[in-house]
Amino acid sequence: QVQLVESGGGLVQAGGSLRLSCAASDHTFSVYAMNWFRQAPGKEREFVAGINWSGDSTLYSDSVKGRFTMSRDNAKNTVYLQMNSLQPEDTAVYYCARGETSSIIRTMRAMFYWGKGTLVTVSS
Repeated sequence: QVQLVESGGGLVQAGGSLRLSCAASDHTFSVYAMNWFRQAPGKEREFVAGINWSGDSTLYSDSVKGRFTMSRDNAKNTVYLQMNSLQPEDTAVYYCARGETSSIIRTMRAMFYWGKGTLVTVSS
């Protein structure tokens, strides 16, 4: 069973930065694309960013493009989400998720494994 564990969330002022991490337990980590989703209070879960198996291709939602950067370290079985210029509308629980493809798929129903999430709160 694959386990995904997020960390790095917290409280930050608008304009600040945070870096989220997601550590995977499985030895096949380097084969699959990885994704970040988020769910704000009272809203549906949405795609934030994805990265392919090798890390040379990334995809971002329009709302975070230019502010967030996703990366991965296959030697450490970990993906990262560097979040800069954070705004109150970025407040959400951020989830790491994995499907069964090496290329990026941004749809939730394609995700097989989810972490429990880490809360990011941005104050104005």
